[in-house]
Amino acid sequence: MKLWPDVIETEEELDEFISEPPQKIVDSVGKWKGTTVVLGVGGKMGGHLARMIVRAGDAAGGSGRVVGVSRFSDSSVRESLESFGIETVSADLLDDSSLRALPDADRVIYMAGRKFGTQGSEGLTWAMNTLAPAAAVRRYAGVPMVAYSTGAVYDRVPVESGGAVEDSPLTPLGEYANAAVGRERVLEYVGSETKTPICLFRLFYSIDLRYGVLRDIGDKVAAGEVVDLNMGYVNVIWQRDAVAASLLCFDLCGIPARPVNVTGNETVAVQDIARRFGELFGRPPVFSGKSAPDALLGNTSLANKLIGSPEVPLEMMIRWTAAWIQSGGSNLGKPTHFEVRDGQY
Repeated sequence: MKLWPDVIETEEELDEFISEPPQKIVDSVGKWKGTTVVLGVGGKMGGHLARMIVRAGDAAGGSGRVVGVSRFSDSSVRESLESFGIETVSADLLDDSSLRALPDADRVIYMAGRKFGTQGSEGLTWAMNTLAPAAAVRRYAGVPMVAYSTGAVYDRVPVESGGAVEDSPLTPLGEYANAAVGRERVLEYVGSETKTPICLFRLFYSIDLRYGVLRDIGDKVAAGEVVDLNMGYVNVIWQRDAVAASLLCFDLCGIPARPVNVTGNETVAVQDIARRFGELFGRPPVFSGKSAPDALLGNTSLANKLIGSPEVPLEMMIRWTAAWIQSGGSNLGKPTHFEVRDGQY
């Protein structure tokens, strides 16, 4: 049985743990040669992903080059990446001259996108989620690409269904989710036109102790605030498992672009998560609303078959999150809004 730490005490320890490559990543990614370009590296997952690639190469004696591209509005993010041997380039993916100046690559990971703040600036959301990826594929025509997408491209499905599968209809609610569908359709079209193999990495709710569905619920229980049950079920996955899965998805790239759902294997009741936090905090949760018969859920049978299942169990994620909250651990202040049912973020 895999042994996990009882608690994660510091941000340095957390980042080290999330970016630690599983053995299967050392065995595969550690053998990469040439240049890997990570577009949108400055987001919540980009640093962990870039570091995992570097650490896998170090463990396997590899010598691949990793280049992280972002606007880098926070200079500390850039400094942190460079301290781990990751080259950085500041670029605007909506600017043609910036794209042309980027280094050539042997593989590309596309992580750029826009979700929160969509209301009131819908045009920018659509531009970032459709124009930017189209331009990126043309810049790296023919180069294998894993493109981060989202489970929000699906509509809600009955809880008992086991989740949406990769060929379920993409008919979601809301501007952001529809822009995410637009991103996938653009990647599919331009990828086919330029003969670029792409994997669409449809991720549901990655968990880092500083943000995520579990942090959202745990914070409410700890503060005695109401937990909304309207979106009564979720899937979650530990961020290390999510990052590792995306790196393995280069084996799944295809023409046209090939989608794959990635998240935890369990359909989990929000009520059960809150009650477990209540046990750990020694205070009962407060609920409002009633769980609807449908939710935003993903079926991961394909990913489990092709790249394997996540390693970290739900109970460990909840316990780590509870201890982090109790110790005053940092919060990025970026709620997931998982409870939203009308697609308005």
